[in-house]
Amino acid sequence: MFKKAVEAKTQQRLSGADKKKLRRAVRDKFPRCSDSDLDALFPPKAEMMVAKLQNRVHVYSVEGEFPMFFDIDGRGSEIFPSVYALWRVPEIVPAFLLKGGEVSRFIIGGADLMFPGISVPPEGLPSFAAGEIWAVKVPGNPAPIAVGTTTMSSSEALKAGLRGKALRITHHYRDILWESAEGQFAPNAGFLEDMVFEDPAFLSSRQESVACEGPSEVSNDQGDGAEDEDVTVSVDKMNPDSIQMREMDGRNESSDKIVADIGTLTVADDVSAEGSNVEDQHNFTSADVDALLDKCLLQALYTTIKDKDLPMPGSTLWSNHVLPCRPQGVTLDIKKSSYKKLSKWLQAKSTAGLVSVKEDKHKKEVVLMGVNRNHPDYSAFRPEKRPVEKSDQGGEHAAKESQSNKTLNVVEVYKPSVHVNAIFTSVGADRGKLFTASEATDIVFRYVEQENLVKPTNKSAVVLDATLCDALFKGAIKKGSMYPTEIHKKDLGSTFISRMQPHHVITRGSDSVVRKGALKAIQIMTERRQGNKKVTRLSGMETFLVDPEALASELQKKFACSTTVAELPGKKGYEVLVQGGVIDDLARHLIEQYGIPKRYIEVLDKTKK
Repeated sequence: MFKKAVEAKTQQRLSGADKKKLRRAVRDKFPRCSDSDLDALFPPKAEMMVAKLQNRVHVYSVEGEFPMFFDIDGRGSEIFPSVYALWRVPEIVPAFLLKGGEVSRFIIGGADLMFPGISVPPEGLPSFAAGEIWAVKVPGNPAPIAVGTTTMSSSEALKAGLRGKALRITHHYRDILWESAEGQFAPNAGFLEDMVFEDPAFLSSRQESVACEGPSEVSNDQGDGAEDEDVTVSVDKMNPDSIQMREMDGRNESSDKIVADIGTLTVADDVSAEGSNVEDQHNFTSADVDALLDKCLLQALYTTIKDKDLPMPGSTLWSNHVLPCRPQGVTLDIKKSSYKKLSKWLQAKSTAGLVSVKEDKHKKEVVLMGVNRNHPDYSAFRPEKRPVEKSDQGGEHAAKESQSNKTLNVVEVYKPSVHVNAIFTSVGADRGKLFTASEATDIVFRYVEQENLVKPTNKSAVVLDATLCDALFKGAIKKGSMYPTEIHKKDLGSTFISRMQPHHVITRGSDSVVRKGALKAIQIMTERRQGNKKVTRLSGMETFLVDPEALASELQKKFACSTTVAELPGKKGYEVLVQGGVIDDLARHLIEQYGIPKRYIEVLDKTKK
């Protein structure tokens, strides 16, 4: 699930009502969770954050800490606890126990759990149903290392002879979501891992179960020590506070040999032998953290933040620019500074004249608007050379440049409303799903066939019973008017669909988003400004997963003119302003390069009389 990095579209605080709603959803989803467990997962006085990823996944975390839950579809129906949440409250979900460390390497490597890798207790396999959420543990360690859903029930597993896939892993230790705890979601979450590692039982099993990073292909013989990819792991300074895992080039050694080598390592008793970086980090004063924050900000302003990237949300500035500029091995926590909050720090820099910021009242965060590159602090700073980060930036730029080559797919779908819920319930269809027009039409005709409503004397007409009549016409017929008693078959499907809630699914490459309501078209308008000068305005491109900043940069090169990106007044979203009357060329560019259908582009030329 979290094998590849996915950028967060938005990140914002949960309101009090949304936090209570999430708490109730977790209580209903996980009956084992007590009130004290909920207080541990949702601290009463702490703020909760939600990061909405481009693949529709919502990640919920405690502000300034680590991700607690993630919702796969973003609608609250598939909520999973993170490994961090299971470390805090291990018993909220049942867990399968692995046969040993040989199996754990496959799980942490990204493979699903197979039945031969499970340690079956003497009393037999516990009872479970298909689709249940279970965790994965290693022997002697109470902290789970992965979480997923069962692929079959326990009775089906016994019939299959305990062979095949047992658990489809959605999240595991050391995947992208876990690693994001030090970045976008939780800058200071590493302490929890240290806290779990202090358990002697965990440390002893850790030497056996340290696993290779990266996806692994696994067979039903998982428990028999099948070979994995040639990726090795080194464990440096095996004391409770300094366990580090690093990916190395393992072309010359097999994974079996590495696991054997790790098993011979012992835990150091001398805690005073820790690295100087860790020791200095614990002794940081607030003034030291303030100085480190300023250094990271200046480094980011020099190396990664360009004027064309502005305005930039404060959360994006922090996660994508400031944190990557911190020294290697150092955790940067804004709460340990004298400012305590990101917004106060940025406002202080704005008061000093280094940057200009403003508060976005809608998203409740500070936005970076400009950089004063003539400021004395900026002029006196000498940035460090970091070639690795430069190559990363180049990769991001190349990814943006190739965005226009990704195939666009637009699908109009519909969700059952209160008017038609009775029809879906009667035929046993899932009311929480989204249906295409043909699928929704099939549902209503299944109901007609089930209730035998086709008129005997006229096969092209359908007799309306009370349920179907209410679904099609209740609330749509004026008071005092008679309800129809039958409807023609050719009108039944369209009338039924008109009573459902319209949605649309936009997919571009690997990115996909579902939005409520009918699909809004892109608007292109040309008007005159300052005499005879023309300017072309483009808005609504975000609907089709087109980045306004990347598009503006692309149009600037294509039309050899200046372009700007500005917020739409009084509305959500941005508009791209292109100097000149390029309305036809711009529409053609969107169709040819971005694959946007012509019917979703509206043009208006105000310069023509």
